[in-house]
Amino acid sequence: MFERWFNRTLNRTWGFIEDRAGIPKWALRPQPAFTFKPSYWTGAFVATAFLYQVVSGLLLLFYYQPSVTPTFTSCGQAAGQLSSSPAAWCSTYYIINSVPMGSILVSTHLYGAYAMIFLMIIHFYRGYYLGAYKAPREFSWMVGTLLMLTTFGMGFTGYILPYTQISYNATQVGLVLALRLPSFGTLLGPFILADGTGQGLLSRMFAAHVVLLPLALGALLYAHIALFEAHGIAPPATSDPVQRRRFTEKEDKQGVPFWPHIFFYMTKWALLYLGLLFGIAALWPWQLPTYVGNLAATQSVTEPDWYFLWLFKLVDFQGVTPVIAIGVTNVLVVYVLVLPFLDRSKRTHPRDRPLFVFLGNSLMGFFILLTVWGGLTPGIGIPPDQVALRIAPIFAVNAAVVGWFYYRYQRGYRTRLEARQRALRLPGIYAKDGSRPAAGRPGGASLPTPSAAPAAREG
Repeated sequence: MFERWFNRTLNRTWGFIEDRAGIPKWALRPQPAFTFKPSYWTGAFVATAFLYQVVSGLLLLFYYQPSVTPTFTSCGQAAGQLSSSPAAWCSTYYIINSVPMGSILVSTHLYGAYAMIFLMIIHFYRGYYLGAYKAPREFSWMVGTLLMLTTFGMGFTGYILPYTQISYNATQVGLVLALRLPSFGTLLGPFILADGTGQGLLSRMFAAHVVLLPLALGALLYAHIALFEAHGIAPPATSDPVQRRRFTEKEDKQGVPFWPHIFFYMTKWALLYLGLLFGIAALWPWQLPTYVGNLAATQSVTEPDWYFLWLFKLVDFQGVTPVIAIGVTNVLVVYVLVLPFLDRSKRTHPRDRPLFVFLGNSLMGFFILLTVWGGLTPGIGIPPDQVALRIAPIFAVNAAVVGWFYYRYQRGYRTRLEARQRALRLPGIYAKDGSRPAAGRPGGASLPTPSAAPAAREG
């Protein structure tokens, strides 16, 4: 009795709030019931991580000082330094050791950045393998690519802000690579380096990290969500070339509404994310390295954060100059950006796109290898024979595995069609070239692909 009264009262209360606030007019579009799986919400996880970065970053601004001016406050003496330390480093030390929960705040902001980039990579590869970039979502993919590049820019500009020696050295190497960009390098030089002093570099990085790039991220995120609202979530991947790529208005109305169902569903995952983030930060708090210019400290090896290790290791290959490394990076960026116009197949299932699956697997293996390699042997030159010995197997094994699975799929696909052909007594349904001619059925209709998803078709 109480449960029935409680649910009825809750529905009436929520109905009153919806009517007075006009929630259905500004809430996000409903989603199909089958999307309530974590794999469908990887983009929302990235947005959740971004929101926490904004909140924690604003809290850090209350204490952080973007200055390289030496300070003679007690933080240098407490840290055991023999001389004064830069204000940027000293303010970071003060946050960690003197501000209540400051160590948790700094650690969660750093680990949150790592988590955001990791979740973004997962989101990217999910869309890549499931063909989420295909029509009519080409612009959404391109905006998402720009979001990914801007996020990497946030990581790069934020790395130097504590003003540690290791972050300063890595930023200098990154600047050398950035200045090698064709045409844009000469334009970026005065913008990034300012007057050539450490203060000028820190001020520009601080402004880009706190103002410019967050504004760009916010604008791109708004465009990405607006395009998502226009086209809706992509239907499941399928081998059917005539499957519709968007849901109708009637199907949308039958979906699960954003308020309150999707909102509370995402809130559950957001709380789980925050719990894991704070738990990791409490168990493994970040240790602040020594400051820039500390001559008493042992010279550290230049090493960036993990998401740029692959690029730094690429420069370690003998014969690979910064110009070549930036050229390779530009080719990869252009490939990802124009991918919707390269893969013109109407089939979205990975088994029907072996070439692009091979390229995606190869890039993933290449990045993982160079990231691990760069972490184990930073700054050590690699001769060409060692490069070929380690990279060639990635492409060879990948080609063999993708080719074998594609052959098995095609053989099973042909067998199923021939079985259906015999059952219907319709000769010639499957042509020698693998196509499915329309002739052979009453009315000229072609046989549907056996593995096609049970979605409605255009017509």
